[in-house]
Amino acid sequence: MQKYFQFPSKLDPFRLFSVQHLVTIGIIFVLCILLFVMQKELKENWKQGIVRFSLAVLLVVSDVSYHLWLIEEHAWSIRRDLPLHLSDLVVILAVVMLLLRSDKLFQFMYFAALGSSIQAILTPSLDKFSFPHFRYIEFFVSHGGVVLACLFMVAAFYYRPAISSMWITILLVNLYALCVFFLNMLLGANYLYIMKKPESASLLDYLGPWPWYLLSLELVMILSFYILYSPFWIKRRYQHKS
Repeated sequence: MQKYFQFPSKLDPFRLFSVQHLVTIGIIFVLCILLFVMQKELKENWKQGIVRFSLAVLLVVSDVSYHLWLIEEHAWSIRRDLPLHLSDLVVILAVVMLLLRSDKLFQFMYFAALGSSIQAILTPSLDKFSFPHFRYIEFFVSHGGVVLACLFMVAAFYYRPAISSMWITILLVNLYALCVFFLNMLLGANYLYIMKKPESASLLDYLGPWPWYLLSLELVMILSFYILYSPFWIKRRYQHKS
């Protein structure tokens, strides 16, 4: 049992789109679909409350247990483990969004959280933390929980992203990246992978060398945000024609 909590892990390396990875993606996808299948049931306040607080507790427990695990394994590092990666920061923001039912925060989270979390789920940087290691389970619970939190706000409260919010989110993400860049220089860290690419396989491998992949990543972000917005744009066009 100890080997499933060891740091560094001695398990086989994580393989992108292996059976375990695809099954994990499938489970998250099915849970997302269920939110909309059960949309009528989520109109009831007590059911909304159960799901909302359950997701918030799940995210808190997942995030806290991750840092406690690193501390227990004497592996926590200020250069690596602060919640400064966008996909880590949005876990905290998702809890706030759920507890406050904040539409303003949702406008940012729909694009930044879904975009970063979906990318993390599809191309995770997990090294040898393969299934069923604690880090593997915590990683997908955390990032999958963020996706579910954002879609829950759409399904249960009928929150809808605005195109103006997309551009505001792009501006905020870039300002945040600028702040993290200077923090990276101060700490000798690589948060947001601004200073270099991650060692494991990722989307950045296809976006050119440093620093040009940062510009490519900007274009990928804008494109992914447009894709995330497209279902609402299509629906509005259809309703307008009707």
